[in-house]
Amino acid sequence: MHLTELGWDSAWDELLLADSDVEYGVGRVSAEHKHLYRVFTEQGETLAQVSGKYRHDARSRSDFPVVGDWVVITSGSDQDRAIIWGILPRRNKFSRQAAGENEEEQALVANIDAVFIVSSLNRDFNLRRMERYLVLTWESGVNPVIVLNKADLCEDVYSKITEISSIAPGVPVHAISCETGQGLDQLTPYLGTGKTVALLGSSGVGKSTLLNCLLGESIKRTGAVRSQDSRGRHTTTHRQMHLLPRGGLVIDTPGLRELRLWGSDEGISSTFEDIEEYSVRCRFNDCRHQGEPGCAVMEALESGVLDWARYQSYLKLQKEMAYISRKENLFEALEEKEKWKQIHKEIKRIKKR
Repeated sequence: MHLTELGWDSAWDELLLADSDVEYGVGRVSAEHKHLYRVFTEQGETLAQVSGKYRHDARSRSDFPVVGDWVVITSGSDQDRAIIWGILPRRNKFSRQAAGENEEEQALVANIDAVFIVSSLNRDFNLRRMERYLVLTWESGVNPVIVLNKADLCEDVYSKITEISSIAPGVPVHAISCETGQGLDQLTPYLGTGKTVALLGSSGVGKSTLLNCLLGESIKRTGAVRSQDSRGRHTTTHRQMHLLPRGGLVIDTPGLRELRLWGSDEGISSTFEDIEEYSVRCRFNDCRHQGEPGCAVMEALESGVLDWARYQSYLKLQKEMAYISRKENLFEALEEKEKWKQIHKEIKRIKKR
């Protein structure tokens, strides 16, 4: 396969530095397993692992390759395995806060052109969860596309599209059905040769079924929908990139059970533009929208122009982001304090000479 089919272009050429002593190759990570990676190259797909130096120098889990990364590789001693020496600078990445107690970024996928936020039009339909996906997608620097799956199970598709559009102004919304083929042609413009799309969404919304439709074959096992709650069973176990027969690449991801924010406030501002627009009209610049006189946000809420549930979601996500920011600032402050502590120790040591 040619690298352009995998998303390579002239801008990547400028980032790849040649080494006169070592013959490097490039590839794109197609799957990530524990300590091992599958990499698409011009010669086909190969198994790879990071070099010992790479592993030693990595400071956090986000320094390691993720699906979608372009990596610099050489053939290892075993001809079936390559060695990854580094990754080319990412154009973007979709990240969340890692699961567990540690405050650490977890990059999920990289170098994508669009994110398909997949939701089903049965009882899994959830506006508040969609807002959280939108915040993370805008934060990644990638354009979101909302895909409402299982349109054949919904009696009023138009009203659902209206609801989604009210919380995602300007974001494309497509209602589809993999069972009937309805709306699938609307996704074609996002899937041109070399274009990469990531599928994101909760377990059971039909991401694997959608992937099967795009591939034109059933390579992914899909789970039946449980009748008691209309939720599908979790079928994707790891992130993996697939090359579509007609061009384009799709990254399938497991359903995200924990979707904790990571980043700055930009994603919140983009997702809640309607609330932010009223915020700048408040009488006071530091208005907290909690009863201050001349608060344009409270006026809009009381008049019914803004939705209270959406406003509560906005406050919740802001609070979560503020907590992350405080934790980061505390960590930076402790590092700075330790640095100056060592400097003062060195000064005292020199003065005693």
